[in-house]
Amino acid sequence: MERNSIRRVYVWQLPVRFYHWLNALTVTTSVITGYLIGKPLAIQLGREASFGYWFGTVRFIHFLAAFVFFFNFLFRIYWGFAGNRYADWKNFIPTRRKQWKEVGQILKVDVLQAEGKPIESVGHNSLAGLTYFLTFLAFLFQSVTGFGMYSAMSNAWLPRLFAWIVPLMGGDFAVRQWHHMMMWFFIIFSMVHVYLVFYHDYVEGRGILSSMAGGWKFIEKEVQPKAE
Repeated sequence: MERNSIRRVYVWQLPVRFYHWLNALTVTTSVITGYLIGKPLAIQLGREASFGYWFGTVRFIHFLAAFVFFFNFLFRIYWGFAGNRYADWKNFIPTRRKQWKEVGQILKVDVLQAEGKPIESVGHNSLAGLTYFLTFLAFLFQSVTGFGMYSAMSNAWLPRLFAWIVPLMGGDFAVRQWHHMMMWFFIIFSMVHVYLVFYHDYVEGRGILSSMAGGWKFIEKEVQPKAE
């Protein structure tokens, strides 16, 4: 009989891990502050009103997180061309029949629970890659609409590049509504993402959760037994 042993594979390079955790931080910050901007709390302060600038602070944190988020996103696009094969942009756009077949197989295993054997992928599987590509489009949409609204109150060159978005989408109110709705996409995606990470870590036991900290995954390899 054959037996399995484990080997370590260095999958996620430091720039990818840095992008991931910085992106998680900025998205979380943007969602919390964005929700407060949309539905501000009626905080009563027992001091002079001119010192109660908490809402302005919330807005500043939101804008700061947006700038960091945007440039971090641009860096990830660059690393899709400069990184290793697991970070390559080709993993996120299924252009081959084999990739689409894997998408269907993973849907059967992870979503429909129709099959019990997990699909083992060293990097992102095809469904995860496709999902992240759609998420990148959401990143782009959120950045464009956010800077479009911000351009009305800023003379900086970056927001002014997107000033055309507001009239194109029907005005500031419409852009704000779309920007707010997309926030809920990030909330739902984050919940599903965290669930699947823990699910695959439990089912496959290959260090998926820890790999985004150290970069290493544990892959099974078949080893021939010694002759007795």
